[in-house]
Amino acid sequence: MSEPEAEPEATPDIQEVKAAIHDANARLTPSERRVGEVILRDYPMAGMQSVTKLADLAEVSTPTVIRMARKLGFEGFPEMQAALRAEVAERIKAPSLKRDARAETGARHMIHRYAETVISNINASLDRLDPAVFDAVADLLADTARPAYFVGGRITRANASNFHNHMQIIRSNVTLLSQTPNVWPHYLLDMDAGAVLVVFDIRRYEKDLQKLAELAHARGAAIVLFTDQWGSPIAEFAAHVFRLQVEAPSNWDSTIAIMAVVEALIAAVQAKRWDDSRDRLEELESMFSTTRVFRNFT
Repeated sequence: MSEPEAEPEATPDIQEVKAAIHDANARLTPSERRVGEVILRDYPMAGMQSVTKLADLAEVSTPTVIRMARKLGFEGFPEMQAALRAEVAERIKAPSLKRDARAETGARHMIHRYAETVISNINASLDRLDPAVFDAVADLLADTARPAYFVGGRITRANASNFHNHMQIIRSNVTLLSQTPNVWPHYLLDMDAGAVLVVFDIRRYEKDLQKLAELAHARGAAIVLFTDQWGSPIAEFAAHVFRLQVEAPSNWDSTIAIMAVVEALIAAVQAKRWDDSRDRLEELESMFSTTRVFRNFT
């Protein structure tokens, strides 16, 4: 007897196809889960194939693929593919193309509209963030036996630098990779199964960062990825992934949600290492006093 077809739910946001697969996992049959696994294995391109080809790859029938799409909330497979195509278009959208799509008219001031978007980004990011992943990353970064490396892209380099700067105060054995990719192999020489590589990569995902992550993964390094809601291809090699909201009413994406998680991780790592980091902080303050880096108002 065939399974009854579930009533379609509200169509998911185009950014949430991957999340919809994860969320629906408990409601899917084993055959339908295989379809989801095939899509996730090469996301989003696997889902862009014909329904027949996708069914063959998952070793299921075409009606199974259609039922799976409906359980995700789509009217059928073509609607799910349309959402995936829209997602790909968003991933590669250049800054110059974003303004028209996000233009908003009205009397409200930009600072209020922007702030509301950022707050929404943070809330949405926290809703999907897995506390277990957060705790696992905090444990990794608190372990000084594991050298930690930090790297970012053209826009996210500042996020990597800020994270590294605080980790350098809290613990030893941390490195900020050079901005020049052709010297990254020098750092790879020292990366092994004990190393942690923290990578920041948001759309339009950078090929150099992907190659670095692939090589570090091959050497056994644990990769922690900070990316956007669509997901950098580096996720394929990452042990832990933070998918955070970045869209804003601007030509450029916002990394404020990313920084919120970074700052929370800094606080968590410092709490885990407080006895040791307190000594480092006191020694650092003594050096600041000796070198008169900061003004003394006393």
